[in-house]
This record gives sequence, C-alpha cells and structure tokens, in this order.
Amino acid sequence: MLTTAEESRHIPRWRSGRFLAVALGIYAAVALVGLIAPIVPPLERLVNEQNLIDFLKPPLSEGYPLGTDELGRDFMWRLIGGLGVSMSVGVVAAALSIVLGLVLGIVGGFFGRAAGVSVGVVTDVTWAFPEILLAIMLAGWLGPGLRSVVLAVALTGWASFARIVRGEVLSLRERDFVAASRVLGMSKLRISLRHLVPNLVPVMMVMIVFYMAAAIIAEAGLSFLGLGAQPPTPSLGLILARGRDSLHEAWWLVVLASALLGGLVMLLNAASDYLRDRLDPANVERQ
Repeated sequence: MLTTAEESRHIPRWRSGRFLAVALGIYAAVALVGLIAPIVPPLERLVNEQNLIDFLKPPLSEGYPLGTDELGRDFMWRLIGGLGVSMSVGVVAAALSIVLGLVLGIVGGFFGRAAGVSVGVVTDVTWAFPEILLAIMLAGWLGPGLRSVVLAVALTGWASFARIVRGEVLSLRERDFVAASRVLGMSKLRISLRHLVPNLVPVMMVMIVFYMAAAIIAEAGLSFLGLGAQPPTPSLGLILARGRDSLHEAWWLVVLASALLGGLVMLLNAASDYLRDRLDPANVERQ
C-alpha cells in the first residue's frame, strides 16, 4: 500500500494545489473583468461593439487575437464577458443550493423524526427527476433570463447537499460534545450553529466547488436552449448556440468557447477532489 508521501508523487502536476490555485485565480480574474464590463463603458464597448465589416475574422487577425463573431464583435472580449456571466451564475447557484441543502439537511438529521421523514420525502421526490430535466422545466416556467437560470439550478441541486449533510449530522449528533451541550440545556438551534455547522464546513467546501462545475454546465445548457442569457448578454452557452450556425466557416467560435468551458469545469472538478483529499480526516491523520 502506498503511503501518503508516495501517493503525492503520483498526483499529476496539473492537479497539484499550487497549479489549481494559480489556474483558478487566472480564471477568476478574467471572469471578474467580464462581470464588471457591463457597468464600465469602455469595457462594455469592447464586449458588445459590432463591426459588420470585420465579421467572422479568424484568430490572429490584425486587431483581433481570437477573431470575431458573426456580428464583428471581438471574440476574445466576448469570451471574457461570457466567462464572467457563467462563473457568476455558477457561484450564486451553488451558494443558494448549499444554503438550502445545509438547512434542510440539519433539520432532517437533528430536529426529530417527523422533520427527518418530511425532508426525506421531499428529497426523494426531487431526486426522482433528472436534475437537468427539472431545471429545464423550472427555467421554462420562470421565463428566459439569468435570474431564472440561477433559481432553476439552485432549486434542483439542493437535494444532493441535503442528503450528504443529513448523513453527516446523523453521525455528529452522537458525538460527546453534542451530548454535553444537550445536558447543559442548549437549544437545538444553538447546538446546530455552534457545533454542527463548523464541523460541516470541510464537507461544504468540497460540495460547493464540485457543484459550481455542475451549475456552470447547467447554465451553459439552458442558455444553449434559449432559456438562459439573452442577446446581447454574453454567456458561454449562448456563444456556443450562436456559433453552431457558423461552424463550417467559423470553427473558432465553438472550439474556443468549448475549450474555455471545458477547462474551467475540469479545474473545478480537480479542485474539489484536491479539497476532499486534503480535508478528509483519514488523510489528515496519515499526514
């Protein structure tokens, strides 16, 4: 059996903590520029300004490092704006999901049998439908737009969090520090805030990074179907949908947007694996 030190030698360099931190930091910095672009006039012009004379210019054209799209907009800046939209949707949707899942998971695991049964039934009903199908139904009902996407993705992702949190709470509630708090007369709410939530932080960190990747994919899929971002708002999914119509004469629209989206999802998945390994008590004890 490999020791922890030996296992670390077999971890690919691109999955090391330092590389992941730098790569995700670059993604986040670029996304921040794209996110603030709509409220900064010079940046907004770079993202949305049309030039029909220079439409579908290939990458490395003069003045356009990554070419232009079908409306002559600088594709590099369209990708920057799209990355900002997609990452912001992923962060907000994941945060809402984990808050909802955390609350319901603690209620289901610590606030009595009736609460546990109720949360379990709601979770099972939610799990009965594929998440993407449920998200499409909700987004279609709420109407197109980024707000609808955030709500749809958040309301379909909480069940996974709730189930994991409930399992952790069922284990934590038998610990000595929880029993001692009960003897001292602390309320369940106070015990939850003082003891359960802090002990759930490592699990939540792993889950929120993992679900950010899932939320970004879901946003791209919904925008691709016309249920998410609407023109001229950039979104990686919308860019892919528009680029599909020009695939033969403008391959870079789909290829570059797909590479940017795929790279982000891979990095987030690798980061969640890294956090899981670093925060797993068994691994910490071995180290």
